[in-house]
Amino acid sequence: MTATRYPGVVRWRLPPLLLDAVLAIVVTALVVLGSVGESYPTSPDNTVAGLVVPPWPAYLLAGAAAAVLLWRRRRPVTVWAVSLALVVAYTIPGYVNGAALVAPVLAVYTVTTLGRARRALLLSGITVVVLMGSTMLFGPFGFGGPVTVIPFEVAVALAAGLAVASRRAYVAEIADRAEQAERTREEEARRRVDAERLRIARELHDVVAHTMATISVQAAAAAHVLKDPPPEAATALAAIRAASKDGLVELRAILRLLRTDGEADPRHPTPGLAQLDALAERTRQAGVPVTLRLPAPLPELPGATELVAYRIVQESLTNTVKHAGPARATVTVETRDGQLDLTVVDDGIGCATTESDGHGLLGMRERAASIGGTVEAGPHPGGGFRVHARLPLQAGAPRLPAGPRYPDPLG
Repeated sequence: MTATRYPGVVRWRLPPLLLDAVLAIVVTALVVLGSVGESYPTSPDNTVAGLVVPPWPAYLLAGAAAAVLLWRRRRPVTVWAVSLALVVAYTIPGYVNGAALVAPVLAVYTVTTLGRARRALLLSGITVVVLMGSTMLFGPFGFGGPVTVIPFEVAVALAAGLAVASRRAYVAEIADRAEQAERTREEEARRRVDAERLRIARELHDVVAHTMATISVQAAAAAHVLKDPPPEAATALAAIRAASKDGLVELRAILRLLRTDGEADPRHPTPGLAQLDALAERTRQAGVPVTLRLPAPLPELPGATELVAYRIVQESLTNTVKHAGPARATVTVETRDGQLDLTVVDDGIGCATTESDGHGLLGMRERAASIGGTVEAGPHPGGGFRVHARLPLQAGAPRLPAGPRYPDPLG
């Protein structure tokens, strides 16, 4: 027995085979007992001249017509045909078949629930014609008695089966739509995450390319200004210059592959902590007052860390402008324990929608993870929303996260 749980409701369902077994036992008992009762009417008004009392093996025939319902799900058409044939066989000797008619009618209902309307109508018509014909020809009541109720019984079974089939088709369609919508959402989330990770890769390659270009220029300048350098130093400077040039060529080739069509190489400095003043001013112009709390002087950070810190603040302030409503934001940057602590807090009301808009928080986490840092985000105890990032002051080689994680809840 399985339980299907809905909000506030628990529905217990028997396994299909056990349910069919219970149905077959109950219907068989009712058919046999009903047939026995019809054969021995207790009221004198119900007696019919020439009423034939069946021997006990005949009741087994009527019971078998109901017992085959045990296989109604696996062989519905076969069960219908066998049940109809057994009822006709029970009717031909002249026995009263009112109770036995229940078995083929239930078989008609089962066939109809499978959803093939034309087949159900055909089998229903055959059932009506065969049962009415055999009952009128061989039954003790002629055109009266069970004959008059056969069309109504079959019509009710047909209508109920069509209703069940329609509901099953509707539920299946809703389930398919929900599944398709879920697949679409997952694909969209995966596409956005992949695009975000590719954007991070491009920016990290820009940082490395800039650093290697600086190394090459400085090595060339050192070789030029040094007079009579030791052979070892000259060789080392030449090797540094050659390696940096080769690496720069390879990085530029990779960058051309990573960039989209029409995207030019960057012509502006890589953004970092020094550009937070300009970022805060743009946010103020958008209607959100921003307070910056930066250390003086600004710490010297690797280019990758500078870029990640700037992007996290930029994304946080963008979300504040979009979702927080009338609000103020505070950006705090501190260095402690070999880490750069970066906190963005606003006092707005948009904490519930930040995660769903463009996967912004997921992008922050991906950026921080690419240099070995972490990001925590969620409602602020004093109201509003808080983003806190911890980034290493000495970043290692830039790397991409192993892969996207779904779903990505707050915290």
